[in-house]
Amino acid sequence: MTTVAPALAFSEYEIERNKPMPSLNHSIVQTALASELRVRFRKQFTVASELSLDLSDWESVPDLAIFPKMKFDSQNDIITMTEPPLCAIKIISPSQSLTDLKIKANNYFRHGVKSCWIVVPVLENIYVFSSPSDYEIYRATQTLRDEVLDISTPLTDIFEG
Repeated sequence: MTTVAPALAFSEYEIERNKPMPSLNHSIVQTALASELRVRFRKQFTVASELSLDLSDWESVPDLAIFPKMKFDSQNDIITMTEPPLCAIKIISPSQSLTDLKIKANNYFRHGVKSCWIVVPVLENIYVFSSPSDYEIYRATQTLRDEVLDISTPLTDIFEG
């Protein structure tokens, strides 16, 4: 007898946004990271959440993106950024593989992003890539250091509920 794995059904969210459905842990970590980065580095950087990027021939929506400091302009909003962020942060969802995110990281670098973080909530790790092949792994008890951005931040509060 042959067993066939059921086809994966994609939700309306996943189809509409062309990205996996985030989970509770994904959301908690994303909010914590955004808050931590904003509090620590708001004078240097602008941290954007779920911002659409159109980088030449490639569209993407990182979970978080770090840009050089930008002024908030309530009268002139931008729907899709065409300038690459300094850093793109992707948080793995339960339906994604690490390989999927590594491919996205490579695409970010190819399109001008200088640093890429891959966050793995289930392991409480963050991979900080300074190039497609160079990275450091940080655990929840450590202080993350991004040499490209010249920043560091403790991770002790990131993986808490």
